[in-house]
Amino acid sequence: MSAVYGPPDDKKEMIKLIRAAHDHGVTLFDTAEAYGPFDNEQLVGEALAPIRDEVVIATKVGFDIDLKTGARRSGTDSRPEHVKAATERCLKRLRTDRIDLLYQHRVDPEVPIEDMAGAVKDLIAEGKVRHFGLSEAGIHTIRRAHAVLP
Repeated sequence: MSAVYGPPDDKKEMIKLIRAAHDHGVTLFDTAEAYGPFDNEQLVGEALAPIRDEVVIATKVGFDIDLKTGARRSGTDSRPEHVKAATERCLKRLRTDRIDLLYQHRVDPEVPIEDMAGAVKDLIAEGKVRHFGLSEAGIHTIRRAHAVLP
């Protein structure tokens, strides 16, 4: 819908499509800061704003993306300060006060998963995130994260 798998489609048509999906019973919408970067979260946020309390929004953070310009650098960045700053910007783009499921897009080999989980635990305590997940993580990584944030 916003340039990940080819040129972006018409924004108004994509908003209509997202809302039609909801009208047909879809309640989980998944996006990521990396999609665009940022474009898909903006689209999803605009489309779901009128029905925010009727849907579950999932998004992902953890790639090394300049939070101001959207420039995608190589690799990952799951340092706690980056995760927290990225999440704040996700909230703004998604036009919401909470993210229902925030997950790490890819495991960051430079940052202990316990640090990432601790950052999300803080965000949960602040009411900005409801649940935490990991994408493409192995069982040992999941267990280590679970020890910090069950």
